[in-house]
Amino acid sequence: MSEALHVVCPHCDGVNRIPADKLSAGPKCGRCHKALFTGEPVALDERRFETHVARSDLPVIADFWAAWCGPCRAMAPIFERAAAGLEPHARFVKVDVDANPQISAKLGIRGIPALFAFKGGKVAASHSGVADAALLKSWVERLG
Repeated sequence: MSEALHVVCPHCDGVNRIPADKLSAGPKCGRCHKALFTGEPVALDERRFETHVARSDLPVIADFWAAWCGPCRAMAPIFERAAAGLEPHARFVKVDVDANPQISAKLGIRGIPALFAFKGGKVAASHSGVADAALLKSWVERLG
């Protein structure tokens, strides 16, 4: 039997234990019974963000953005394609910095888009500005 990983549900934030070899089999949440992986970035507020980062055994790749930011709009489709291609090896999340200024302050974000990779509840990597899919893929491969 393979190692079990904690995976936070993108819908109800329930924490699920999933055998690592079953991640690609379309697991569903034990609480809300919805798919644990949607292939899309999950929009999070501060409370939900803390849950996903602290409770997930998967790397969490976060895009900190704002609606008025041109480079953020350029980053959005790259981030969406990465989520579609790299789940279930990581959880991709988006945090609106205007709606969640506390997170920006806590992480010292001074410019957006700001990309962060978290592993074990801690920052494992970060990048300021628009990035390509290769950077996101390298983070997932290194942290996964």
